[in-house]
Amino acid sequence: MGKLVVVAIGGNALVKGNDYDTIQDQYESVCEIAVNIADMVEAGCEVIVTHGNGPQVGYTLRRGEIAEKVAGMPSVPLVNCVADTQGGIGYQIQQALTNEFIRRGMKQKVATVITQVEVSSNDPNFKKPSKPVGSFFTLEQAQELEKEHPDWVFVEDSGRGYRRVVPSPQPIDIVEKDAIKSLIESGYVVIAVGGGGIPVVKRADQTYEGIDAVIDKDLATSLLADQIQAEILIITTGVPKVFIHFGKPNQKALDKITVSETKQYVLEEHFPKGSMLPKIEASLSFLEKSGSRVIITNPESLKAAINNAAGTHIVKSYGEDV
Repeated sequence: MGKLVVVAIGGNALVKGNDYDTIQDQYESVCEIAVNIADMVEAGCEVIVTHGNGPQVGYTLRRGEIAEKVAGMPSVPLVNCVADTQGGIGYQIQQALTNEFIRRGMKQKVATVITQVEVSSNDPNFKKPSKPVGSFFTLEQAQELEKEHPDWVFVEDSGRGYRRVVPSPQPIDIVEKDAIKSLIESGYVVIAVGGGGIPVVKRADQTYEGIDAVIDKDLATSLLADQIQAEILIITTGVPKVFIHFGKPNQKALDKITVSETKQYVLEEHFPKGSMLPKIEASLSFLEKSGSRVIITNPESLKAAINNAAGTHIVKSYGEDV
């Protein structure tokens, strides 16, 4: 096959619920996903892995706030929480993949790149936070936390509960893209743009400065895939395929759709804003630039999806070889 494939793993795929949110729980989830990624590499794909950090960055931020309140520890800025989770999750994926390759007798090497992603300090999302992070709360719990922290904002997240939201600016550039390309060309499986990347802004003198935000993982992954000229982008989620009329008697799974059909479904508001819509928007962005195919599926279907036997495949036209 030999295709350059970018695989995005959702942060929620690593935390299967409030009762399974320990570091060990997360590592067990990572190990399960590593088996599926190793299948793709063994089949001949060049793979770059990205991952979300929505729950994890919320946990890290909250730990810092509690430590400051209870023990007077210095507070941890949100941008540093993003960096911390990028390193921690990247380490787990790197180790799990390395171990899986060893078990299979493969000599594949793995490297994690701590990745900065440029955003604009004038992005309107800084004034209107929209990215859910951390745990799910009941309405009553969210209202209590808002009383305790007047500057916090909570939103209902896809019927699963209430979550805190933080700024989520649009990604402009992957700062370490050349390093990522170099590692790929050297035969590495690369883990990059973790949690959407560490958000930075460019000063007037062209130097960088971190800024408090969490970039959408799928949009940053789409940008990375374009900048490294990947052929295929795979976005994993909690369902094996994308649906229209989801949860209704006439719900329909989508096997293969074109860009124009996808845009029509967006106009018809088939995709929830808090869950599937960002993945669809990232898919369209990639396909309207350099990409040839996007696959949306769950992690356990990765091998089948890359062999056209699972997932929703979005292509530019029906003439595409899928």
